[in-house]
Amino acid sequence: MPALPVSEVFGPTIQGEGPYAGRSAWFVRLGGCNLSCSWCDSAYTWDAQRFDLRREIPMTPVEEVLAQVPSSSLVVVTGGEPLLHQNRPAWRALCNGLRARRCTLHVETNGTIVPNETTRGCVQTFVVSPKLANAGVHRGNIDPALRTGWVEVAESGNAHLKVVCASTDDVAGALEIARTTGWPLSQVWVMPEGTTAQELNGRWRAIADAAAHAGINATHRLHILAWQDCRGH
Repeated sequence: MPALPVSEVFGPTIQGEGPYAGRSAWFVRLGGCNLSCSWCDSAYTWDAQRFDLRREIPMTPVEEVLAQVPSSSLVVVTGGEPLLHQNRPAWRALCNGLRARRCTLHVETNGTIVPNETTRGCVQTFVVSPKLANAGVHRGNIDPALRTGWVEVAESGNAHLKVVCASTDDVAGALEIARTTGWPLSQVWVMPEGTTAQELNGRWRAIADAAAHAGINATHRLHILAWQDCRGH
């Protein structure tokens, strides 16, 4: 029976960020990540030094995951870095199972792994979050840069860039990524860094103003405003 390392399946909730912010959604959070961002709010999916990963991300049969998700839902597969698993039979089983249940599938990714044909055939929207210097130094000095193959996905209209910003300098960094790669500016989003309403609101005005002047989009983190940094939302 195909299985994946699953941290949690939760919903109904809302998508709190990006182009579909406010939409009712279910989330499937997978374990494992090839980066190690200093501000990561889901380090329990990959940080073995601080968490017991055998307990946090147990191997879970895909059938059990599918059984928890209502048909015709918006399902967001996130992590960690979910595309680490895209060459596994269990990933194909998950994608095909969600499609059979008439679900709309979104994937949140850090942009270091380009989706294969199977993944692109099943996913309606990718939200790609390349990391800036504010994410710190990653394990093994892995290069967090956006891989060039993503631009083709963006040009098809199926991918949005979403960059976490601690300052207006980071908004400029996000704009530079978009211009360097040729990413459509209408599909670029910047979001304040923070895991509390106070942190987010403290950065929101400056980030939103910089985004507006740059001709790109700004997104808040609505789930933090509603439920704080509470797992399961």
